[in-house]
Amino acid sequence: MENSKNLQRLEKRLTRAVGKAIADYAMIEDGDTVMVCVSGGKDSHTLLSILIALQKRAPIRFRLIAMNLDQKQPGFPADLLPDYFSKLGVEYRIVEQDTYSIVKEKIPENKTACSLCSRLRRGVIYRTAKALGANKVALGHHRDDMVHTLFLNLFFGGKLKGMPPKLLTDDARHVVIRPLAYCGEDEIARYARGMAFPIVPCTLCGSQNNLQRQKVREMMAEWDARYPGRTESVFSAMQNVVLSHLADNALFDFRGLDSMLADPDDESLDVTESQLRVAPIAFAGIGAAKPLR
Repeated sequence: MENSKNLQRLEKRLTRAVGKAIADYAMIEDGDTVMVCVSGGKDSHTLLSILIALQKRAPIRFRLIAMNLDQKQPGFPADLLPDYFSKLGVEYRIVEQDTYSIVKEKIPENKTACSLCSRLRRGVIYRTAKALGANKVALGHHRDDMVHTLFLNLFFGGKLKGMPPKLLTDDARHVVIRPLAYCGEDEIARYARGMAFPIVPCTLCGSQNNLQRQKVREMMAEWDARYPGRTESVFSAMQNVVLSHLADNALFDFRGLDSMLADPDDESLDVTESQLRVAPIAFAGIGAAKPLR
């Protein structure tokens, strides 16, 4: 459990990170209605808490609506989140939709349920956002989720595709935002414990141990343990894409490179003999400090 001073410092770091992400990607603008999807897990609780804090001191005005989808999982504490939202004083909407039974009926016991469950949830979320007049849908995915999704698509989907901080839905009716994009899971978990949020466990997919995402999570945890900062480095790479050094013909005109060659008669581009002689001297100086082996 975090002591009060450590918790305050942690909250400030998370709030700064969320504020920066919102500013960098223009996630929330004046007059927006933001529907915050709160599953009851640590991430969505943290997202709602920080957005409420930012709303109070932001230079713009925007409306927050907390939304929870009651999927009718056995043992789901139906009154827990409504009571919590009421204590926070935040506007909220509880949507009841028995997606649990659909998933259990369609997916065999030995198969992962996440894909179907996610599609069903998305449909309910977008319908609810439309009914509430919400033009922004805020999800609790954080930096680690975004990095893990990149590797999932790379290893299992054959695509260099991740989970963006801001996304226009396929029907162009909603903008999905992920304000926790700059926040690490470890700090979110510490903050959630310190705040003693009313956590609602997922009994549908939380108990599945053979998920591909779990394998990627374990891989990244091992990398971070051996080489600290790997997750941050990968996320940084997602923000520094060099299309000319990948291989997608649809995004970069590799076929047209020949036409971009410089004029061989342009003497201003010539490398002089003296410049060529400087290069090995410079490299020799670097190598003297630490010989190559």
